[in-house]
Amino acid sequence: MKANHPALHPVVSQEEWLAARRRHLAREKELTRLRDEIARERRELPWVKVDKRYVFDGPRGKETLADLFDGRSQLIVYHFMFGPGWEQGCPSCSFLSDHVDSALPHLAARDVSFAAVSRAPLAQIEAFQRRMGWRFKWVSSHGNTFNHDFHVSSTPEERAKRRMHYNFGEIAFDGEELPGTSAFYKDADGQIFHTYSAYARGLDVLIGAYNWLDIAPKGRDEDGLPRTMAWVRHHDKYR
Repeated sequence: MKANHPALHPVVSQEEWLAARRRHLAREKELTRLRDEIARERRELPWVKVDKRYVFDGPRGKETLADLFDGRSQLIVYHFMFGPGWEQGCPSCSFLSDHVDSALPHLAARDVSFAAVSRAPLAQIEAFQRRMGWRFKWVSSHGNTFNHDFHVSSTPEERAKRRMHYNFGEIAFDGEELPGTSAFYKDADGQIFHTYSAYARGLDVLIGAYNWLDIAPKGRDEDGLPRTMAWVRHHDKYR
């Protein structure tokens, strides 16, 4: 039985609990201040001009990266794991994407547009999106190099070597797709800049349900699983 099992958890008086909670609050405030500092440093990172012209298949037909800004100056892209021929999108990406629709009006109010991008053909994307009931913008990069350029889809050469450039390093990987998010800025002259990307555990902050679980008595409760998120299902499969 694990030491943090509820049956073994210490039970104390209200006064002792309050003292322990105040000590923990000090640590939480340290984390909040550190998170604010890191967010400021993130905004100060240099940018890279995007010179390549990417064209996607979207609900409006052919759409460029510039079109995805939808009249705003900032764009956040979620690199959704969904490859050509897959029967359905990645369950973990779907877990994250369940949090997107309700955030869209708030993002728009801060001059931010959102789009998911996958290599699956548009018809495949639209069928799965209907099943999930999502409304956010989702386009197909099938036929362009966007996914490869942002290191979320492996090349045939990488799969042959079982090595892929991911999360700013090289990892052992022989699959097709990995998750990530990227941010872009478009200036008044229409120039586009890549400002930020995050991968792997860097995406945890985007999953609201994880934040709720982190304050639950048993937390995420993933220690005994074969891998993180092994418990996650598409939201229509928890039956």
